[in-house]
Amino acid sequence: MTTEKIEIFDTTLRDGEQSPGCSMNLSEKIKMARQLEFLGVDILEAGFPIASEGDFEAVKAIAAEIRETKIAALARTTELDISRAAKALEKAKHSRIHTFVATSDIHLEYKLKKTREQILEMTRNAVRLAKNYVEDVEFSAEDATRSDVDFLCEVFKVAVEEGAKVLNVPDTVGYTLPTEYSNLIKTVKERVVGDKNVTISVHCHNDLGLAVANSLAAVAAGARQVECTVNGIGERAGNASLEEVIMVCAVRADKMSFQHNIKTSRLYPTSQMLSSIISFGVQPNKAIVGRNAFAHEAGIHQHGVLSNPLCYEIMTPESVGVPSNDIVLGKHSGRHALIARYNELGYELDQNEVGEVYQRFTALADKKKNIYDQDLLALLLIQTPALMAA
Repeated sequence: MTTEKIEIFDTTLRDGEQSPGCSMNLSEKIKMARQLEFLGVDILEAGFPIASEGDFEAVKAIAAEIRETKIAALARTTELDISRAAKALEKAKHSRIHTFVATSDIHLEYKLKKTREQILEMTRNAVRLAKNYVEDVEFSAEDATRSDVDFLCEVFKVAVEEGAKVLNVPDTVGYTLPTEYSNLIKTVKERVVGDKNVTISVHCHNDLGLAVANSLAAVAAGARQVECTVNGIGERAGNASLEEVIMVCAVRADKMSFQHNIKTSRLYPTSQMLSSIISFGVQPNKAIVGRNAFAHEAGIHQHGVLSNPLCYEIMTPESVGVPSNDIVLGKHSGRHALIARYNELGYELDQNEVGEVYQRFTALADKKKNIYDQDLLALLLIQTPALMAA
């Protein structure tokens, strides 16, 4: 049985960069684009050229720089947007215009002030125009998960008729649930795609903390492109996290057996680069790339990890580019971790010494959040000066 492939559409430099505190200048965007190509993303959404002169220049520079990864530029369904995107992509070796329009009634009434018939016409004209500039056109129905399903499928059919090769079904406001989203993807596949050479894409936001779960549910239902960002950055609560989507497929290949081009050992370095560029680090308990993702403080966990890391680690740190796991000494630590650290420092304690030092250690750990090597050495000096002299 052949394993199917999913393509990774990275929008760190577009949707991710739009989030507060995550803006980048031109040189930073080029540096990050090179790293994303090195990571192995299939499509890199470089920006929204009509948004500003800076965005236009960034897309233009990245299109000229990156040779392997396909470069996408975002555009609304207007002639000006699409021609501007095409201009920015002129030097790209592999290019895509990604055009979008909202399809939910709330967006039509309050934001666009358009009728459904007008949306259909805008879709038709935009995809047709984009096809004049590039072969690869992606069409997105903004707020798809709050759209009327019949109308959504009607819009998608028009986009396919005009030559769109990728249909994006975005959960723009992070509203949907995995089962709900799965059913929507199946509906689009059955009613619009059928046996056509058209890829279904998904773009999920994390407003309810379900972006990755929804993305994976969509893949299981037939989507073959996932739009995501490094560290999950993006508007409001962020986008689906690239590293989480990929490592689910790696760790749970028994259930999510899909090929991809991402080099997993480059995930952590890529995460670290992004954090250094935007000065916006991930929370310590962030899956895969957070500081605590491979750190252990609880005594029972430390004992298990010291015996065999697989007791508490479902992937190795090295598999995602983290140098090693981290045994953190604190008030929850046990004797095994303490003995191991003293051994690393060059001290072997007998059973009596372990009992005495462990009591002093726990007393100190109740008072201090962080225990350092110099603290451990000081504990030895209190009642075991001979050991220190040795």
